[in-house]
Amino acid sequence: MKELVIVDKPNSSFGEEIKKVRTNLMFSNLDDDMKVIMLTSSIPGEGKSFIASNLAAAFAQANEKTLLIDCDLRKGRLKKIFNIPPEEKGLSDLLINKKWKEEYKNYIQKTEVDKLSVLISGFYPPNPSELLASGRFEELLKELRKVYHIIILDCPPIVGLNDAMVLSKKADRCVLVANCEKTSMDVLEQSKNELLKMDVKISGIILNESEIHNNKYYYGHYYKDDKE
Repeated sequence: MKELVIVDKPNSSFGEEIKKVRTNLMFSNLDDDMKVIMLTSSIPGEGKSFIASNLAAAFAQANEKTLLIDCDLRKGRLKKIFNIPPEEKGLSDLLINKKWKEEYKNYIQKTEVDKLSVLISGFYPPNPSELLASGRFEELLKELRKVYHIIILDCPPIVGLNDAMVLSKKADRCVLVANCEKTSMDVLEQSKNELLKMDVKISGIILNESEIHNNKYYYGHYYKDDKE
């Protein structure tokens, strides 16, 4: 699990920044029943799955029973990050299973990180938006809320796809990931406005692929936004 920097090097600059994001999200939860956090980005390749995985591990390290769900039913990466065989079933398989309520636990994988489990994307269906918008996924999240303290949705990018907009109505909070080398301010502003149109609670933006003091790892800056 070489991408889980928070596990391998928890005291690195990146590890400290991810812990700050975790703390800010925890404090934003003082007056709200926040359980489901979605992470999305404007365009592909901004490091969203990398950030989502490390943030989920950070919550687990804080003794929060955490589930990370790969909601990218077009190009999910979590199976690679957590070294899960590609033939294993995941979210898309679960959502077409009529016995999902009795069998959903069989689709969830434990990880090497204590208190962190993952639900990979599964097979890539021809209708990902429809599956994510289904009442069955809504019911699944209701069941998972009873079991886990924190649920992190690793969502597809916003630009050009409807998936993230569909998922935004199912999450309590949203965090945007932007890549310092790839994301223009215009595109980032467009993504933010699209989310605000859906009345999404944006908790912050993580700037990915920055460098500090020659540290070779990524680190995140967290900016509280929340529709201000």
